[in-house]
Amino acid sequence: MADEIEDFYCDEVLSGKRTVEKVWETENTLAFYHTRPFYDVHIIVIPKKHITSLIDLHSDDKYVLDDLFSVIQEVSKQVNDKYGACTVSTNIGEYQSNKHLHWHVHFGNRIRYLDGTWC
Repeated sequence: MADEIEDFYCDEVLSGKRTVEKVWETENTLAFYHTRPFYDVHIIVIPKKHITSLIDLHSDDKYVLDDLFSVIQEVSKQVNDKYGACTVSTNIGEYQSNKHLHWHVHFGNRIRYLDGTWC
């Protein structure tokens, strides 16, 4: 988990405890540069409403999802226009280290630590 917090995005980012470099923000969605990037360019897109994961969305979350995907589309377009490509992904279950719905928009090489291991 990010810094051993179950919901880093609510507890740290949305609360304002952790300063992030914002890429795009709406009333319902925040996109920002990952605080511990795994790629040369690594942006996180989150709903401001706590939703655990993609499989936990409900029909009354449609407005959240509509806005979220509009921001994902805009951020992806910006990265694609600048670098020529990007990957957009989310994780579910044990693959999801942070229990808040979030999407990764990234480009470039996977970053390694100085000892050669992957982050």
